Amino acid sequence: MPAETRRTPPVFVQPFVEEGLGNTAYLVGARDSKVAALIDPLRDVDRYLEAADGLGVKVAFALDTHLHNDFVSGSREIAARTGAIVGASAEAGLTFDHRPLKDGDTLPLGSLSLGVLATPGHTPEHIAYAIGDAPGSPPLAVFTGGALIVGGAARTDLLGQETAVPLARNLYHTIHDRLLKLADGTAILPTHGAGSFCAAPAYPERTTTIGRERVRNPLCKPQSEEEFVRRALQGLGSYPAYFGKLRPVNQEGPAVLGGLPEPSPLSAADVNAWAQGGGVVLDLRSPPEFLQSHVPGAYGLWGEYHLATWAGWLLPFRAPLVLVADAAEDRQEAVRELIQIGFDDFRGYLEGGIGAWKAAGLPVESFPSISASELRERTRGGAGPLVLDVRQDDEWVDGHIPGAVHIENGRLPWDDLDLPKDRPIVVHCGSQNRSPAGMSVLARRGFRNLTLLRGGFSGWARSGFEIEPGDPS
Repeated sequence: MPAETRRTPPVFVQPFVEEGLGNTAYLVGARDSKVAALIDPLRDVDRYLEAADGLGVKVAFALDTHLHNDFVSGSREIAARTGAIVGASAEAGLTFDHRPLKDGDTLPLGSLSLGVLATPGHTPEHIAYAIGDAPGSPPLAVFTGGALIVGGAARTDLLGQETAVPLARNLYHTIHDRLLKLADGTAILPTHGAGSFCAAPAYPERTTTIGRERVRNPLCKPQSEEEFVRRALQGLGSYPAYFGKLRPVNQEGPAVLGGLPEPSPLSAADVNAWAQGGGVVLDLRSPPEFLQSHVPGAYGLWGEYHLATWAGWLLPFRAPLVLVADAAEDRQEAVRELIQIGFDDFRGYLEGGIGAWKAAGLPVESFPSISASELRERTRGGAGPLVLDVRQDDEWVDGHIPGAVHIENGRLPWDDLDLPKDRPIVVHCGSQNRSPAGMSVLARRGFRNLTLLRGGFSGWARSGFEIEPGDPS
């Protein structure tokens, strides 16, 4: 049920959390006048429209806090479906029909009003929205996007290292000169949260208050601008490759889909011709199923494990796709996640799945696996296979298998790989959810002698085998 604010019962706020991307969109409005706004919606808008219909409210505005790097905005989709006005910062430079917003502007929501606050830092054009009883009244809540999140703020380096420090300085003033001037009881409703590569929240909660952040958020403590910049930029990990490509998509306006795309069925012969011609085949089945047999050259990204993140990290950006899945619901959920990050060109799906492929007499590709004990025996004395650790940098620093080579999974498609093609390579991640995807990338790049470490690093550690500390450099 939508949450009621304590001070104003007519106000409702309904969050929509997308765990895979670590993002929250909000439907906010006035019950009495049945008018609402959507803030930072994703592109699969059916759930928002169903919620609005259930509440009997009209969506008057589709609003963005900034040009998103991590997902395609659903604002234009909402506008096409409802007639809502798209609102965004005047500094965003949108090239499609919208209302440009500036600091101090207000948007009417029946008996309520949304005030616009300039909050640069995460991005240059970033704005926040404050919901209040009337223009100029103290806000009940502020929808902060990435300007202030639970335990931190969204990172300032996504537009390049040359702007990271200037944006961090902007963020300092946004937080200390603007947001912290609000009353302690003011609710803070961020877009970014746990699971987002745009930020590294210290707490699992999705919402907070000014007072809570004043106490526990290190960026909200009294400090100099220089100390703030140092804190804001320290410990930032890598982020998916597609982050560098979505800003212009959102600026120009994504294509209006009018609903979730429905890929057409393709025969095994059609999929084979597609793959032989260099087309991208995306296998959504579980790691054990993918490892056992798959279309040669297919990417193996488990549909139940952060699909949008890994598709955006490993696949060619916005490539046309043919899907392989066990069930129609798996395929439909994958389509939902893929359109969120700009993949909307679906050439079809393999009708009958891998069973139909085999029945057609077409060849399959597979990857063997070994246990931690087997790997330890094969690497005694420094001989044996090369061990490739594809976990994130911070995982590597915490400890790794002695003698292993480290390349983050997300770098495998793009880096110059100094790996031997004439030596067996054993690939592992933390368990085995990410490593099959990395192996599928390596296979496409010509590495053939690949083996999965069952249970990954966790299995190695549970066996009590030796662990070396990683190099933080």
